[in-house]
Amino acid sequence: MSGLAILIPVALGMGALGLAVFFWAMKHEQFDDLDGAAQRILIDEEEEEG
Repeated sequence: MSGLAILIPVALGMGALGLAVFFWAMKHEQFDDLDGAAQRILIDEEEEEG
């Protein structure tokens, strides 16, 4: 029973930390261009010699 007294607050703290990091990322516009990374992998950036 004493293990739960430690594990529950730790789990709640980690969840709150994850939520805070998520909101920080939203505030700093980390998720604005979701399609850009998917499209960049398809673009061939090698220059043709000619």
